[in-house]
Amino acid sequence: MGTRPVLVYDGDCAFCTTSVRFAEKYVRPNCSVVAWQFADLDELGVTRERAEHELLWIAPGGTVHGGAQAVAKLLLSAPGAWAVPGAVLTLPPARWAGHGLYRLIADNRHRLPGGTAACALPADRRPGPR
Repeated sequence: MGTRPVLVYDGDCAFCTTSVRFAEKYVRPNCSVVAWQFADLDELGVTRERAEHELLWIAPGGTVHGGAQAVAKLLLSAPGAWAVPGAVLTLPPARWAGHGLYRLIADNRHRLPGGTAACALPADRRPGPR
């Protein structure tokens, strides 16, 4: 594990990839970004099942934040005003609402712009090389 946080996302999902590319370009989080399909998950201390389930933010000490809290950490690491919504996402009731909204989006990402039918399949059943 390095000295920078690592953001782990689903590289097979077009919606996820588009979202991460947007964040890299406009939010500019202070982290390394890697698709779980190319990450050493054992070294990062996460399971494949968890990486398939949600966006992950892995702190240098090994603490793992998933879903909406990974988004909050991403925003908190960015320069400028992005830290404000990131901080809000860590506090109840925004934390609870963020979790619900994240699950709604993640569970329906294949229906969203940029999403594909492959996003709805379990990772081991998606088309393409493994």
